[in-house]
Amino acid sequence: MKTILWDFDGVILDSMSVRDWGFEEIFKDFSSDQVSQLMKYHRINGGLSRYVKIRHFYEEILGKEISEAGVMAYAKEFSGLMKQELTNPKNLIVDSVNFIKENYQKYNFHIVSGSDQEELRFLCKELGLTPYFISIHGSPTPKKQLVKNLLEQYRYQRSCICLIGDSINDLEAAQSNDITFYAYNNISLKARAHNYIEAFSEVVI
Repeated sequence: MKTILWDFDGVILDSMSVRDWGFEEIFKDFSSDQVSQLMKYHRINGGLSRYVKIRHFYEEILGKEISEAGVMAYAKEFSGLMKQELTNPKNLIVDSVNFIKENYQKYNFHIVSGSDQEELRFLCKELGLTPYFISIHGSPTPKKQLVKNLLEQYRYQRSCICLIGDSINDLEAAQSNDITFYAYNNISLKARAHNYIEAFSEVVI
């Protein structure tokens, strides 16, 4: 492998509990049952963007329409909460971050995340991660498209590139672009992924 595409949440940053809280906070005026349904969808689809999840909450759970402006307003509120809570270095996953710091000159590293791109770049800058990546990409562009764009822009050979992620959406993004997938930090993916990383300290990619 010469190029590694990294998911962010759950792979580089242990942020799930904070993002759980964020969704509960922006939808605190709705019933706990409705929010619980969203949280189930959110956890199963960790790699999907907040824009998709907000729209899912309205259209599929509430059975209501929501405008693009409405989605953006919720997303902006959510992003503000994330910028406030996720800049603490204690949330970094030491196992993967150490691998990144030790190997960024050996590989082409990029981030492809379901997180909002502007917020993602802000967090990477605040956490001192930006220098380790050639580029950092996030939503609202879907992850499948982000991967496709990188393959085309940098003309990477598919046989020499992989994606590391912790969700079914990451696996699907890799499969749709015909690149190798490595699952990490999600034991439920073991049965679906051919490659599973128990710890970066023990792996050679």
